[in-house]
Amino acid sequence: MTSTTAMRISAAAGFFAVVLGAFGAHALKEILTQNGTAAVWEKAVFYHFIHAVMLFVIAGRKPFMAGAWWSFFAGIVIFSGSLYLLAVTDLKWFGAITPIGGAGFLLGWAWLFLFGGKSNDR
Repeated sequence: MTSTTAMRISAAAGFFAVVLGAFGAHALKEILTQNGTAAVWEKAVFYHFIHAVMLFVIAGRKPFMAGAWWSFFAGIVIFSGSLYLLAVTDLKWFGAITPIGGAGFLLGWAWLFLFGGKSNDR
């Protein structure tokens, strides 16, 4: 993946974090209130947005740390995605998927810890 592609995907991830935050606060307000899952939606948006920013930071870094970038991307899709689905559907089994995405976030942060100061591409 080129850094330009990574940067564009990162920007899209940030864009959708803002869109989904607003969508939850306005268009989905009634269903999230009915399900009692507004806090779940907010948690999904929070982690989505933080890690979208990290995608953007990593995409602009030389060398590009693909392992950390893909770990954060997978975390957004799986962690936040499962929480978005849980919040809208109120199907609690989506919560069983969420920790897999959390592991993606942890792996991304561990990757940065272990290889962030190295000059070689990982």
